[in-house]
Amino acid sequence: MTGRPCPDWEILLHGFIDGELDAAHALRCEQHLAECAGCTAAVRDLQALRRTIGQEGVRWPAPESLRRSVLAAVARETQASPAPRSRPFLSLRGASGALGRWSLVPSLAVLAAALVLVLASPRQGPGLTDELVAGHVRSLLASHLTDVATSDQHTVKPWFGGKVDFSPPVVDLAARGFPLIGGRVDYIGGRVVAALIYRRNGHVINLFVWPASGGAATALAREGYNLVNWTQAGLTFWAVSDLNAVELREFQEDFAEATPK
Repeated sequence: MTGRPCPDWEILLHGFIDGELDAAHALRCEQHLAECAGCTAAVRDLQALRRTIGQEGVRWPAPESLRRSVLAAVARETQASPAPRSRPFLSLRGASGALGRWSLVPSLAVLAAALVLVLASPRQGPGLTDELVAGHVRSLLASHLTDVATSDQHTVKPWFGGKVDFSPPVVDLAARGFPLIGGRVDYIGGRVVAALIYRRNGHVINLFVWPASGGAATALAREGYNLVNWTQAGLTFWAVSDLNAVELREFQEDFAEATPK
């Protein structure tokens, strides 16, 4: 790794990258990353490592035969040593003063089986749409809506240089009722992304952008917020807002029309 994180922040940054922090601690990390070049470089290195590990063929998958044999062993142990609910997990009382009627062998077998299944399963985390909504809400909380606050698209676009590994398209849609108010970097789906901020009357629209491929346009709602997703010119876009679904779709169409195909 080329980046050297601050010692007091290293553990917290790992939780931030894994999406394990609550909104308050995630916001603290974002504020620190905006000011600390060492931690920012370390986060980028860790993200690159995660992408490498996540590639097909890098992670060793447990064979299906192992899964079947483990489940069969668990079933046999369960049938052979049913555990009455009224008894503790492990009793140290017995006539001989040893382990009494309970044996550690079935418990260890079950524990080992559970460990194998956990390690062989993909890591579960919050869904992408949950992360997007959280990112939108987080941006409205502690004055972190924009890192660069301006309606000048020619200022916002170059500001992203060196902060993300792609060039997000930036257009001002003020003539269509969606003025640009700025941009920032955010952390969604295990990577740093660009966020373009627009308004529609009193409603904020967060437009998250990162490299992607394929995919048709979709629209959905989550926790009172509307989301629209589409891909264009090798990038994926997610617009999130409390704006009504019709106007958010209008924003998507106007933005797509004004940017390269």
